[in-house]
Amino acid sequence: MSVEPLQSAPPVPYGQLVPVTVHFDDLDALGMLHNSRYPLLVERAWAEYWHGLGFGFDGDWAAAGDMCNVIKEMRVSYERPVTRPGHYAAHLWVERLGRTGLTYGFRLCDADGTGTYAQGHRVLVRVDPQALRPTPWSERARTIAAELLRPEAEAEAA
Repeated sequence: MSVEPLQSAPPVPYGQLVPVTVHFDDLDALGMLHNSRYPLLVERAWAEYWHGLGFGFDGDWAAAGDMCNVIKEMRVSYERPVTRPGHYAAHLWVERLGRTGLTYGFRLCDADGTGTYAQGHRVLVRVDPQALRPTPWSERARTIAAELLRPEAEAEAA
């Protein structure tokens, strides 16, 4: 199964580059992107990516399927500040794909995929909506996530 980019974005060697926009009101009093906005932009990029593939959440956790997940861990390393509004990108990929967990990596970067501003990872666990206990990802979600595996992660899984 091949997933087409959501918008025309430059190719990256692995993962997906998703356009994001920094608005003037995302900047703090020093004129830099507020630290809380970096993960928010990445979260929005992931939501757009999955939504573009037919995954979504409309308020019904029982019907949410793979979108019913929780964050176990998040790490962000701020490399250099974003100092003006404009068009940027979130480079998204999968580091590890487990039975119930998924670790994804990300970079907030220039729109063409160069110039990293922040990078990190986030660990998600899919949960059953009634029991709120870990439950396996669907085969469809696993297939899509496997296509986003970074090359080193593919080698480690083999």
